[in-house]
Amino acid sequence: MALDDRDLKILDKLQLDAAIPVTALAESANLSVSACWRRIKHMEDSGLICRRVALVDRRKANVPMTVFMGVRTSRHSMAWLEDFRRAIADIPEIVEAYRLTGETDYLLRLVVPGVEVYDAVYKKLITRLDFADVSSFISMEELKFTTTVPLTYV
Repeated sequence: MALDDRDLKILDKLQLDAAIPVTALAESANLSVSACWRRIKHMEDSGLICRRVALVDRRKANVPMTVFMGVRTSRHSMAWLEDFRRAIADIPEIVEAYRLTGETDYLLRLVVPGVEVYDAVYKKLITRLDFADVSSFISMEELKFTTTVPLTYV
């Protein structure tokens, strides 16, 4: 999808605040409101903008602790992968999950109120599936967090 400078300006502002009025976006991109709206609609229809969400302050939501969980398995089959997807799907404390290359097969990011809740999530997971190894890393400080993606490659 080819984007011009106006599209990039609109997208950049939407990444920072999805609730920004179209009138403000149009003004910043030097477009009419209808032209700006069409550009946004095109980015949504193409899938470049996949959704607009509200970001919740996790500390105010009483889940201040971030835990990274590295998972290794001795089974590498599509069936196991699908079982793993199902096992993590309904655990709200798991907010991100990735399949990796290297020593660790999967990396999960959890947000929890404390170690006790993390332990309950851990126990829930190990009752659903067998793992070769689970390593946990409690974040002491968040140095950078963003939901924006770089637009220089679009």
